[in-house]
Amino acid sequence: MRTRYYVPAEFRFQPKLGSAITVPARSPIPAHQSPAYVVVEDVINEHKKNIAIGKTNGALGCEDLTDVFIRLMNDGGLQFPITNDNIKAIIFDMFAAGTETSSSMLVWAMVPMMKNPSVFAKAQAEVQEAFKDKETFDENYVEEHLKDPKYWDDAESFKPERFEQCSVDFIGNNFEYLPFGGGRRICFRISFGLANVYLPLAQLLYHFDWKLPNRMEPKDLNLTELVGVTAARKHDLILVATPYQLPRQ
Repeated sequence: MRTRYYVPAEFRFQPKLGSAITVPARSPIPAHQSPAYVVVEDVINEHKKNIAIGKTNGALGCEDLTDVFIRLMNDGGLQFPITNDNIKAIIFDMFAAGTETSSSMLVWAMVPMMKNPSVFAKAQAEVQEAFKDKETFDENYVEEHLKDPKYWDDAESFKPERFEQCSVDFIGNNFEYLPFGGGRRICFRISFGLANVYLPLAQLLYHFDWKLPNRMEPKDLNLTELVGVTAARKHDLILVATPYQLPRQ
């Protein structure tokens, strides 16, 4: 049995997700009438109904973030009362933070590997070997992006192996390597965010061979960033994907 879900346009993946959560002043469709807002409103009302009939109970471990905000809204006593619009704004923020950041990171993980074919070949071979034996793949390929030349030798070179025998982590204990989401203002869902990058990246490397189109050379790959909520690429990354077949034993 196959179940289908209607996904409003505002929730579908977009390279520029910011346009999905901001509404122009003269938009013909007010924000509160857009399909996405209607869906979120229905979700909130469903949670309220479940709370009213006792189906959702935090003591039983069934309380999610929406339930928490509804409980705080019902309890009152806050300096700034919570409304449905506040809850919807937070939900939209979670969608933006959980999709645009991960998708941008996946693109930036592929870019340096395309510029360094030998590194890509090594990463792909490692992933394919690891999946064959049901092990984990080396996460260094994701960690090898934001480095300060003050603290790293040859910082401009893409060398994931530099992390293999290195005690530096990205949680915030080592200030010579402090990517977005680490440090004093660390993302509290960093574990989920990393899984949202590691797994898709591993799947991309496992199932496909990737090449630059139209005889494009690695040195011609544009690295210009787009100024916005996240440091996305200014130009779309276009690659040629060929399904990869593991050799038969």
